[in-house]
Amino acid sequence: MQLFIYSALSPAAQALLLQQLPAAVRPVFRTDLPEPDQLAAFLAADVLLGNVPPAWLTGHQPPHLQFWQIDSAGFDQYAGLQLPFPVANMGDYFAWACAETIVAGVLSFLRRIPELAVLQQQREWVGPPLRAKVGLLRHKRVIILGAGGIGLAVREQLSGFQCQVQLLARTSPQAQLHSVAELRAALPHTDIVINCLPGSADQFFSAELIAAMPPGSLYASVGRGNTTDEPALVAALQAGKIGAVLDVTAQEPLPADHPLWTLPNVLLTQHTGGGQPHEDEGKVALFLRNLGHLRSGEPLENLVELVRGY
Repeated sequence: MQLFIYSALSPAAQALLLQQLPAAVRPVFRTDLPEPDQLAAFLAADVLLGNVPPAWLTGHQPPHLQFWQIDSAGFDQYAGLQLPFPVANMGDYFAWACAETIVAGVLSFLRRIPELAVLQQQREWVGPPLRAKVGLLRHKRVIILGAGGIGLAVREQLSGFQCQVQLLARTSPQAQLHSVAELRAALPHTDIVINCLPGSADQFFSAELIAAMPPGSLYASVGRGNTTDEPALVAALQAGKIGAVLDVTAQEPLPADHPLWTLPNVLLTQHTGGGQPHEDEGKVALFLRNLGHLRSGEPLENLVELVRGY
C-alpha cells in the first residue's frame, strides 16, 4: 500500500508518522520529490494525506486510491467534487483553538488590549482616559452562528463570562434560532455576533443582517471569510457603527491596500485561529487512527461529502 503525503509536515510529525506506520504501508513525501514527479506519485497512491491542488482531482484521479485524509477542517476548494473513494476531514480538531482565538479577540477588543499594546510600544502612558473606555464581556448578549464544534466550544468558553448565548443553526436541537427571519429579529437586541459557519454558507451574513446589528455592537468571524458580505461589513465599520474581530477574510492574505488593515475598530488575527502546540503531530495521529480503521474494515472518523459541501 502506497501512502502519498502531500502535507508539508514538521520534522517531528514526519518522525511520528514513520515510527507508527504499518510495515505494509510505503510512504512517499511530496516534499522529497521534484515538482515534475509529484503528480505521478499522487496518481500511484492507495492512500492520500493532505490538501492536494483541486486541479489534480478534476483532471486525474488515482485509480487505486482507497482513502483520502484532508488535513484541514474546511474543504471549500473541493466542494462539488464527486469521488469514488471515502474522504475525511479533521473534524473538530481545531474547534477549541479557534474558539479560544475568537473569544480572546473579543475580550481583547472590549478591554482595549490592542490599543494598550501600541501605547506600550510607543512608551506612551494614557491611563485614566483609556480606563474609562474599556468594556466588559460579562453578561453580554451573544449570538453564535453555527452549532458545530467551534460554535459549541465558543459557547462553553463564554459560559465563564455569564453571557446570554443563543445559537443559530437550521436543524440542530442545540440552537435557539433556526432561520434568517429569527436571526434578523434577534440582532437588534444583541451585543456580539460570532460567526462560526462553514464555507458552504456563502454570503450568509448579508448586508441586511449587518444593518440589523445595533450601534456599538461587535461582529466576530472565525468560520470562513466567504460567509460574510465583506463590502457591507467594511461600510458599517467605516461608518463607525460596529466593531469587528476577524480571524478570516474573503481574500487571504489580505491585500496591503485593503481598508480592514487601517480601520481603528477592527482586530485581525490572520487566520491563526486553529493554531496549537504540536499541530502537525495531532493531524498525523488522527490520520493514523483512520488508517487503522481502513485496514481493519472499521468506520472512518470525520467522513465528509464533498459534493454536498459538508
